[in-house]
Amino acid sequence: MKKMQNLTEGNILGSLIRFAVPVLFTLFLQALYGGVDLLVVGRFGETADVSGVATGSMLLSTVTMIVTGLAMGITIMVGEKIGMGKPNEAGEAIGGGICLLAVFAVLLTVVLMGGAGIFAGLLHAPEEAFDRTAMYIRICGAGSVFIVAYNMLGAVFRGIGDSKTPLITVMIACVVNIAGGSSAGGGVSYGSSGGGPGNCRRSGGKCTALHGDD
Repeated sequence: MKKMQNLTEGNILGSLIRFAVPVLFTLFLQALYGGVDLLVVGRFGETADVSGVATGSMLLSTVTMIVTGLAMGITIMVGEKIGMGKPNEAGEAIGGGICLLAVFAVLLTVVLMGGAGIFAGLLHAPEEAFDRTAMYIRICGAGSVFIVAYNMLGAVFRGIGDSKTPLITVMIACVVNIAGGSSAGGGVSYGSSGGGPGNCRRSGGKCTALHGDD
């Protein structure tokens, strides 16, 4: 484990800036997930595929922000307990957060996969892109566990003062996904269904990277 950054000693402003900047860039890259899928699908897919990804990614961006907000609670609790010198209570906070987000991940998977068509309708997806929008939402919903798991692990790292590791994993995942998607798309009909696995692949890769760094 890397040395924890102590935000209760020394130059507070400098420590906050060093901690906050990686968090800012991490959230920025997460907001661009839909753009990464559009980049790949737009290169190999048809107009309806691009429309499906563009429409579906709006929902997935909202879901990601909700998960990030929930995970931020873990960061606050862990940081508070560590700052108070109570590592055991910090561990309890992490355990409680894991249980909460695990239940949320299961519910999110069921809702997105089972209600993909309903969400596509609520998003007013064009008729010619309706099925592709529902397919994109359904596939990304299947990877909800990875999305939640990454944000949970990232929240723990930030809680102990390490905001750089989550940023590095996001950057690596984005680069690998673009490279992998482009090489795969050259030989097959990519379509909107190609963007969904990319989203899952990113999240799964980030979880693996974070776990390996622990």
